[in-house]
Amino acid sequence: MADLFDKIEKDPVLKAARMGREMGIYPYFRPLSETEGTEVVVDGKRLVMIGSNNYLGLTTHPRVRQAAIEAIERFGTSCTGSRFLNGTLELHKELERRLARFLGKEAALIFGTGYQTNLGAITALMDKDDVAICDKEVHACIVDAVKMAGCEMRRFRHNDMDDLERVLKETADRRKMVMVDGVYSMGGDLAPLPEIVTLCKRYGARLFVDDAHGLGVMGEGGRGTHFHFNCVDDVDLIMGTFSKSFASLGGVVAGDRDVIDYIQHHARSLIFSASMPPANVATVLACLDVIEEDPSYVERVHRVAAQVREGLRALGYNCGDSVTPIVPVIIGNEMHTVFMWQALFENGVYTNPVLPPGVPPNKSLLRTSYMATHTAEHIETVLRVFAKVGEETGFLQPA
Repeated sequence: MADLFDKIEKDPVLKAARMGREMGIYPYFRPLSETEGTEVVVDGKRLVMIGSNNYLGLTTHPRVRQAAIEAIERFGTSCTGSRFLNGTLELHKELERRLARFLGKEAALIFGTGYQTNLGAITALMDKDDVAICDKEVHACIVDAVKMAGCEMRRFRHNDMDDLERVLKETADRRKMVMVDGVYSMGGDLAPLPEIVTLCKRYGARLFVDDAHGLGVMGEGGRGTHFHFNCVDDVDLIMGTFSKSFASLGGVVAGDRDVIDYIQHHARSLIFSASMPPANVATVLACLDVIEEDPSYVERVHRVAAQVREGLRALGYNCGDSVTPIVPVIIGNEMHTVFMWQALFENGVYTNPVLPPGVPPNKSLLRTSYMATHTAEHIETVLRVFAKVGEETGFLQPA
């Protein structure tokens, strides 16, 4: 008789994880015992954190922390209900109004997580008769949402406009939406939105931009990749998350008022999930206050990332096409990547090893990312350790 759990013992991912644990080189699910700021403590060891999405460093900002505390004191810890019923506070509506204005759109709708945001917006809008045209490197939650929507999914080569046009031509008579990331989370590169907009208009496609890693980082005052490229009105739907620059948890989709109203009444991940807790909402509002009053946070994170990116390239590392606070260090071989991660960890630098299927085969990398609050001393430490580890492992060959 077949047993559903038989697959567990045969699973290659689990086998690799068990082998890594036995060898003492398993890099995932490592608990932090102190802070999620520029430095962390793991197993009693203090490390410089360059593996976080806390791009503006606001998780430890006193004003942001105080806003969360005051929200709990006023509203309690949870609304214990869906936005559709008892789970909407005026605080939620205030955040939606603020975000719509911040993102340059008529309306915005917030969800409990970024994953739920993409799931809700895409499944609400797309059905079996529609086509989702996705860059091959879009986030997994877009792929999952498209599958759940039941529509046809067509892929185009990453940032390849000729390939996108080919797919658009082949679906010319269909209802369709092009889906891209504004900032790609592994490579730190940008979607060429002006070129994509031109093609979408030519072939009658709507455009959905997942700007989870661009919100708070790209464009004037961190308003997003669509601001960076000056195509705010040409992007139909812009999506962002709060678990990165906005030091919280949740997500937002913004667009024309009628479209957002439609999503609000059809998004199952909104209707059948509890709403964002008050403390999380207040945290995002406080982050908005901070970056609108002091845009230097956005400027500083780009300056820090540029210094490290230039320094790593000067040492001989391949950082791909990154132009954002995400700076990949492309190693290639999976085991070499894990050993590099371990050596960096042992020398006091926290990075994230990314292996297939998170990246294509033979494209394994160390995902590093930077904060506005990293100091000159942190940057010096990171570059010194990368130089040391590169030489010791043989990855960097002497000149």
